[in-house]
Amino acid sequence: MKNKRFLIASGGTGGHFYPGFALGKSLQEQGGDVLFVVRQHDPAAAVLKDNGLNYREIALASGLPRSVNPLRQVRFVKGLVRSLAQTRALIKEFRPDVALGMGGYVSFPLVFCARLAGVKTAVHESNAIWGLANQLCGYFATVRLLGLPMQKMTKKDRLVSTPVRAEFAQTVNHTEVLRALGLSTSARTVLIMGGSQGAKGLNEALPEVIQNFPNWQFIHVTGTRWYDEQQARYQGLPNVCALAYSNEIYKLMKSADLMICRSGASTLAELIACHIPAVLVPFPHAAANHQYFNAKILADAGCAQIVCEGKDFAARLQQALEKLDGTTLRNMCKAYERLLVPNPLAAVQHITTVLEKL
Repeated sequence: MKNKRFLIASGGTGGHFYPGFALGKSLQEQGGDVLFVVRQHDPAAAVLKDNGLNYREIALASGLPRSVNPLRQVRFVKGLVRSLAQTRALIKEFRPDVALGMGGYVSFPLVFCARLAGVKTAVHESNAIWGLANQLCGYFATVRLLGLPMQKMTKKDRLVSTPVRAEFAQTVNHTEVLRALGLSTSARTVLIMGGSQGAKGLNEALPEVIQNFPNWQFIHVTGTRWYDEQQARYQGLPNVCALAYSNEIYKLMKSADLMICRSGASTLAELIACHIPAVLVPFPHAAANHQYFNAKILADAGCAQIVCEGKDFAARLQQALEKLDGTTLRNMCKAYERLLVPNPLAAVQHITTVLEKL
């Protein structure tokens, strides 16, 4: 990829940003000239800067409004027109060989303007169903890259998985990781993560569930927003280690026997990379219920169980955990070998191969 130029639209949620980040970093290491496109004031810009990756910000007021409020509609149109003008100028200046959208509304101006300028385009959809912005991008994309298999696939589509950070390929000494947290090296260890959008219902149910598993130990990465509140809920539960944040999440994942987590596409890619059995709790307000359809792919293969929030959620979550004996967990691990999804650790190479053909 030496001397080739790549424009990558990536940002918004971590699920859109980190796959693009992993890909862009790899392309730059291979000699490519990479420029990221992010929304104005996107926190992702700081990560790019810290890692020596170039970026430009474009004005994009919001995603497509779901209401009929005329002020929101006008604000959206004004922001879109401005972002299209900025993106068109950026393409003319940078002259990319390929423009790639990694999902979210920041992808549309790039893919649309690049196609009009005659630049080869690609869009990556990491979920099991198309998001609205990516569906629009797909009409203008030369090729569509899929993170998970979909029911309807076209000649444009390539199943490439979703990139994960290179750290997930590292070997981890789980004994050292658990000891550093003051935890047992022999007890069954459950890692809990709520995702970037939080997990209020899951957080509220967990203390009631955990008290019924005194011989297990739980590591809960709560997120800074929820940390103090969740710590208070865990008072009197000695088998819980709550962390506000971890920048070495791959070490925690590879030290766990089981995960309880949301089913965002990036989380699933990390589970697949590590072959970890999971109890998946889809985010109930995800657009088009896409987290449920993500989770169903792992559940149908035998790698995970799904427990949806709602009535009697704590009781149903407890019942799911009670079924997971040692044999079941081992079988869930082996089930990943039958999963019809490419290895996320090879996703960057799969995408690079497609981009080379473009």
